[in-house]
Amino acid sequence: MFKNARLFRLDTPFGLDAAELEERLATRRFRPCGPIETATLGWAAPLGEETAALVHGVGGCLLMCARKQERLLPSAAVAEALDERVAELEAGEARDVGRAERRRLREQIVNEMLPRAFTRSRRTMLYVDTEAGWLVVDSASEKQAEDIVSLLRETLESLPARLPDPAKTPTAVMTAWMLEDSAPSDFVTGDACELRDADDTAGVIRCSKQDLSSDEILNHLRAGKRTTKLALEWDERLSFTLAEDLSLKRLRVGDALLEELDDDEMDPAMRLDAEFAILALQLRQLIARFDELFGLIPPDLAAPAPVPASQEAPF
Repeated sequence: MFKNARLFRLDTPFGLDAAELEERLATRRFRPCGPIETATLGWAAPLGEETAALVHGVGGCLLMCARKQERLLPSAAVAEALDERVAELEAGEARDVGRAERRRLREQIVNEMLPRAFTRSRRTMLYVDTEAGWLVVDSASEKQAEDIVSLLRETLESLPARLPDPAKTPTAVMTAWMLEDSAPSDFVTGDACELRDADDTAGVIRCSKQDLSSDEILNHLRAGKRTTKLALEWDERLSFTLAEDLSLKRLRVGDALLEELDDDEMDPAMRLDAEFAILALQLRQLIARFDELFGLIPPDLAAPAPVPASQEAPF
């Protein structure tokens, strides 16, 4: 269901249940582009257009879907039409067309062409884990994820969500895992990584289908490069590429977890529901593991430690 995961920490508990969130999202339900609109963005049904609900809740997680539609109007086509219009005016009226008039002509041409332009839609899945306090967006693009978070913030009028601020630098941790072969026992390094110079972001080496423990790769790390992306498999449950901002790409659920979905009688909505239940649970546990490794949750936001048995109040 999710091919990527960008994480946003909620600073305060998410105070809406599925019904309340549904009511809020309905105020910004997706609608197609109008004749002269270049793009529209709103909320759509996460389980498919054949369903109506804008929120689907499973195990304390609220699944949503943002849909964006854009009119495809190539700039080259606009430029060509503008050149033709300018040439006609200059030839017919024996004068030069100035910059301000060219700008007005371009706006006129865009308004004429937009109603005939093709449209393209893109759906972006996201969910709020109300129990763990995280917002997860299926986006490989940081800007696209921020746009979706902004839409949710505008819809709810308030959403205290921010990117993770780990206590331990992921780049340093992943570099040590590779250089010292010290990854935790529940993580297995894959065959792909990205290495960058510590003082020059332009110097980058991308490796795919390589033995990451070979001297060829390790020598780059010994020379000062740092691991900014690393392919990993976690506990045979999830495989992904971990980036330095703790986003996940090429996310995939382990085959063993998906065996129960091999049921030809399941309709698409039922399959999506089952996939989401599996994915959300695994990501909740993975994020908790990341907190142990990188320190994602500041001490003032972390859950209080359990009271020792000797200090518990008597019944």
